[in-house]
Amino acid sequence: MRDQASPAETLRTALAGLLEDLPPKAAAQAVDRLIANYRGTTPTGAPVLRDRADVSAYAAYRMPATFEAARAALGALAAAAPADWSPAGHTDIGGGTGAATWAVHATWPGARPVTVLDWAEPALALGREIAAANPELGSAQWQRARISASLDVPPASLVTVSYVLGELTPDDRGAVVAAAARAAADAVVVIEPGTPDGYARVLDARARLLGAGFRVAAPCPHSDSCPIVPGDDWCHFSVRVARSSLHRQVKGGSLAYEDEKFSYVAAVRPGAVPAAPAAGRVVRKPQLRKGMVLLDLCDAEGALRRETVTKRHGALYREARDAAWGDTWPPAGA
Repeated sequence: MRDQASPAETLRTALAGLLEDLPPKAAAQAVDRLIANYRGTTPTGAPVLRDRADVSAYAAYRMPATFEAARAALGALAAAAPADWSPAGHTDIGGGTGAATWAVHATWPGARPVTVLDWAEPALALGREIAAANPELGSAQWQRARISASLDVPPASLVTVSYVLGELTPDDRGAVVAAAARAAADAVVVIEPGTPDGYARVLDARARLLGAGFRVAAPCPHSDSCPIVPGDDWCHFSVRVARSSLHRQVKGGSLAYEDEKFSYVAAVRPGAVPAAPAAGRVVRKPQLRKGMVLLDLCDAEGALRRETVTKRHGALYREARDAAWGDTWPPAGA
């Protein structure tokens, strides 16, 4: 008997065929505009996904990447939280077609109350349509709401704010993060593109969550000031994503994958989720040299440092050779 498909496999299947009725030229034009917005070259304060063509192009082109980024961030929260903790309910702010909703389900399987808020009705409609492929998301509520300072966020154990802050004015960004903090009984996760601007938005959200009494569970090993200064550098991570046929059509690339860069913060209410942040986090791609591995780390003291692991370290050296950007360090049990 075949094992039940994973959420990621179910999502890929649900996304297949979305563009069958959309001419390739229209799909390419929609993707070009979405890429321009992703890079921060379009005005904020208005919904990005305007019609079915935009939404279909987004879902086929961007949803796999935003799903994987959200899953990586949520996985880091799960690793820091107690093993028996899972969100009793989830509210997804600016959830669009539901990438973060699918990522929550992939991280903590099982049915739970879910509310997806977005201001683009076509995105909500397609998200509802895609979610029908997953019985445990069938009861999710897809609600139209203006993502702004006036947003009313339904209370939930976990609130996600994923790839939406860049669409908002600065005042609305702060108000939405504050609303997420008020609504979250346990945790808030904010995810943005791994660009300097995206990192700056995450850094601002981090400060607001700390001001609201939350503590950082991931990626930072601490809740002190971030040692990375915007303008000099930016904290971001990477996840590999299989390219869809639309990726290959639009970009003309030969590789079967691309790397999605993202920035995030996962914060918890200490009394509700006694999370244990990593002792250190690998914040750059490890550099392999002959007989050694160079690891750039953010540590529990709130400092950036480089650690050199050589063959003399034995088992730790083997762990270092397998370490990836974004991993905790040292590894569990080391």
